Amino acid sequence: MSFLRPLAAKAALLLVPAAGLLTSSWNLDPGYTIKFAGTKAEGTFTGLTGNVAYDPTDLASATMRVAVDATTIKTGNSLKDKHARGESWFDVAKYPNIYFQSTAFARAGSGYVVRGELTLHGVKKLVAIPFQFSQQGSKGVFTGQFKVNRKDFGINGNAFGFVVGEEIDVTLRVPVSR
Repeated sequence: MSFLRPLAAKAALLLVPAAGLLTSSWNLDPGYTIKFAGTKAEGTFTGLTGNVAYDPTDLASATMRVAVDATTIKTGNSLKDKHARGESWFDVAKYPNIYFQSTAFARAGSGYVVRGELTLHGVKKLVAIPFQFSQQGSKGVFTGQFKVNRKDFGINGNAFGFVVGEEIDVTLRVPVSR
């Protein structure tokens, strides 16, 4: 039976490249955009990190765990940025990151939806993010848009918070590669 060990080892080595083709892990690439827009406030976040395992033919095993550095908020106005980072808005000294952890992926019309926990300002809420995924070889792009009610996350703002609006549109474009 010892003659089977070398044969099994060779077979395992042949399967390693095939397993690499089946992997669904993606690396987040630079060039992503995370935009937000309220009634009279808009801007972007950078500082995206995380792990994505996604195969549109195997949604049951897909996972996404990402974080956004809340200190990277940019509105195009340094005074607004300072206020946005302050205690009455994002309070980045206390809550420096925004997190999303998926719980389920599903088909939705001509695209997909990922459900999961969004942690913002220290508050966790279940959200659904509709998205599209396009792939060409070892490159792919996730695009999506969803709404967040800032008050659901305890972000009440200052005396001028009513100007910003409660519901914020978030638009994502995240290129990935294997």
